[in-house]
Amino acid sequence: MEAVRTVKDVSPHEFVKAYAAHLKRSGKIELPPWTDIVKGGKLKELPPYDPDWYYIRAASMARKIYLRGGLGVGAFRRIYGGAKRNGSRPRHFCKSSGSIARHILQQLQNVNIIDLDTKGARIGKDILLTVICLLGWDAAIILSTLVGRKITSNGQRDLDQVAGRITVAP
Repeated sequence: MEAVRTVKDVSPHEFVKAYAAHLKRSGKIELPPWTDIVKGGKLKELPPYDPDWYYIRAASMARKIYLRGGLGVGAFRRIYGGAKRNGSRPRHFCKSSGSIARHILQQLQNVNIIDLDTKGARIGKDILLTVICLLGWDAAIILSTLVGRKITSNGQRDLDQVAGRITVAP
């Protein structure tokens, strides 16, 4: 008998493909009208070629929240960012579009796959101490109210079911 597989047990590439197909097939997530013309950020020159890129990004974001938790729009802007080509000048890192990440997080939250994390976003101790030194305790209290996202029990069950259907090559 085969052991129960979770998202951690399968290949990330295979899981994202399978979960994107599941999201598209289930019809839970609505495609916004701008998906065929929007770029992924200021670092991109063209919109994505794949017509299902929105579902793939949503599946990837759900997987990352499942594995790490506490992620918000800013974290996903960094994760999906990349090098901006500046012609003959050197390349520089640029963040991806925040509206795409925000819209996908809202969609995943509406279908009860993710939820707001009441413990707050991940804030490093060095950042918190710097804020306290420079701006005082009031800013630190405001900073501690920032929220990330966490996977819900329904979302975890949904992702694990999709992971269980993926066949693992020996």
